[in-house]
Amino acid sequence: MGNISAEFLLTKLSDAKNHFERALDCKHTEFDDLYPYMIEHPQFFWYKRYVAWSELLTIVKLSEELEMDWKPQFTEKQSEYITSRVMSSRVLDEWYETNDSKEHVS
Repeated sequence: MGNISAEFLLTKLSDAKNHFERALDCKHTEFDDLYPYMIEHPQFFWYKRYVAWSELLTIVKLSEELEMDWKPQFTEKQSEYITSRVMSSRVLDEWYETNDSKEHVS
């Protein structure tokens, strides 16, 4: 197996960020296809966000182990949330920092 390129890791990081933001915005993700029966359950969106957050933390951890700077892809606040690792209601409520113009993923 060859070395993992920085470009590959940055793409994976961007994908994981996008996945988390889609989960935050209650948009369709791969998780919906994997567990279609769960859409009926009230906890579904919580699980979906948890899975996306875990994926994001995993890619960040790999980036750190490979000594790649992952922070430029995130705001300062988002980087703090990721560093603290805990997905709290604050992370869910304040991931998009500006209240007026939330930059939700499309």
